[in-house]
Amino acid sequence: MADHVITREVAGHKGRYVIRNGSEEAELTYSITAPELVIADHTYVPDSFRGTGAGLALVTRLVADARAEGFRIMPLCPFVNAQRLRHPEWANAFSV
Repeated sequence: MADHVITREVAGHKGRYVIRNGSEEAELTYSITAPELVIADHTYVPDSFRGTGAGLALVTRLVADARAEGFRIMPLCPFVNAQRLRHPEWANAFSV
């Protein structure tokens, strides 16, 4: 996996993790439903990022933040849910 610089942006009850490459962005968006629960609702990785591990990097950062900050993740996004199933060691970060 490449070294990705991930930025976290939060505005009200919405947030996202972003990896930028020039004018293109890979992102994972989420909704904050309560201090202890966020819903991961969408992941988008443009073609220029494919094969770089950007999607996995975004989910990994979300899981790390969930553990550090004490919230759980509801994986509404199919990609996030698929990664959850591939990484059973992340089970304590999810609310399913």
